Amino acid sequence: MSDLAKLADLAKPKISPVLDEGFRPAVLANKAFRELVAKSGNPVPLVIGLERSDGTTSRFDTAVLPADHPDAGMNYPYVERLVKFLLWMKGGWKVSIGGPADIGEYIKKVYSPTGARAFDYNFHGQSVSEKDFTVVITDADKIPAAREVGASIGRHLEGCRIGFDLGASDRKVSAVIDGEPVYTEEVNWNPRDNTDPEYHYNEINTALKTAASKMPRVDAIGGSSAGVFINNRPMVASLFRGIPKEKYGRIREMFNDLGKEWGVPLVVVNDGDVTALAGAMSLGENAILGVAMGSSEAAGYVDRNGNITGWLNELAFCPIDYREGAPTDEWSGDDGCGVQYMSQQAVFRLCPGVGIELDQNADLADRLKSVQNLMHAGDQRAIDIWNTIGVYVGYAVAHYADFYDVSQILILGRVTSGDGGEIIIKRAQEVLDTEFPELAAKMKINLPDEKSRRVGQAVAAASLPEIK
Repeated sequence: MSDLAKLADLAKPKISPVLDEGFRPAVLANKAFRELVAKSGNPVPLVIGLERSDGTTSRFDTAVLPADHPDAGMNYPYVERLVKFLLWMKGGWKVSIGGPADIGEYIKKVYSPTGARAFDYNFHGQSVSEKDFTVVITDADKIPAAREVGASIGRHLEGCRIGFDLGASDRKVSAVIDGEPVYTEEVNWNPRDNTDPEYHYNEINTALKTAASKMPRVDAIGGSSAGVFINNRPMVASLFRGIPKEKYGRIREMFNDLGKEWGVPLVVVNDGDVTALAGAMSLGENAILGVAMGSSEAAGYVDRNGNITGWLNELAFCPIDYREGAPTDEWSGDDGCGVQYMSQQAVFRLCPGVGIELDQNADLADRLKSVQNLMHAGDQRAIDIWNTIGVYVGYAVAHYADFYDVSQILILGRVTSGDGGEIIIKRAQEVLDTEFPELAAKMKINLPDEKSRRVGQAVAAASLPEIK
């Protein structure tokens, strides 16, 4: 049995997903491993440090088994999965491993141009930070304290505004006057497979023109999209994965060019941050982790001061299932990551196992709708899919709570539309009540109303720019 399989074997859940009994939650494996370390009587401190291109740093403290422990091999997958989670949660071009040198060498080998995590090496290095990704091996007491920053975002409601949200299967736009939406629309599109940047520019501009026609004027435009954005520039985004490298410069400047064309303040940020902002605005609270379950899994975080943190919050690529042979994300090539469990990709993945055939000629939004229609009609096969996703969500949000200071989880997105959202929340709450009663007592999972679920992202996006 491999070291990863041994680690996963510690994570047998009390509530198994009805369609996926092999699921091994990361939160349970990490908890059991920490207990094993404590029982060893000789825990070895290990600190993971991350540095981002703006100079801010993060720090995560844990402990591992001593080298002479019979299960010391589990140290490697335990730390590697933590590094993976922290990279996609917080971002960073430099990872420092303060602890046993053999573990540091293992991480350095895995996160290298030829290692298993070569995608992450390239993504967090040159693609996002424009620096060579680096792993530093040092002592635990040499890792400096974290240096985090926060910034206020959005909540500007005055004037005539346009808000848009770009998903992989549909684009949404809202016309908003003094904080009240006067028009919203959703249009299906296919950005990921399109190789022409002008397709994206024209589709977005068409949405803006449609919304503008519903208001007397346009004072500001705000938008959200999957990907890493710096100064309105999408450094990397799965939405634009079809664009050839030689044409990507047009995508990098697309939103700034749109701002110039419209002649008004235009701000675009990661869709996860807008998800969290929408939650904070609708609930009137902070310490919000928003999770949007659409074509992918988008997440964002508003801290207790009501600020965003500058972290990536790309939880779609954070591991939540530690079993060997877990479903593979086709973009990053890693196994057990959130996108395969908390998005429409989870729905499509589970359909064959219950005998639901999808029309492969239909677009993604219509495929999802066809399964949702079965659920609404009482088809137990479809209901079981959402029951399964609900269990995934329960264990995933408990895992997230190990890394985020959070009091409210807001679940929204196309997968939660109709009856599905209530099923997901019910099952997720059952997991928390059964496995994590202390967490259940202090953290709430919320589901916005149907209107907010489907278009709230675009409305919150409209509040991003400040009109000076």
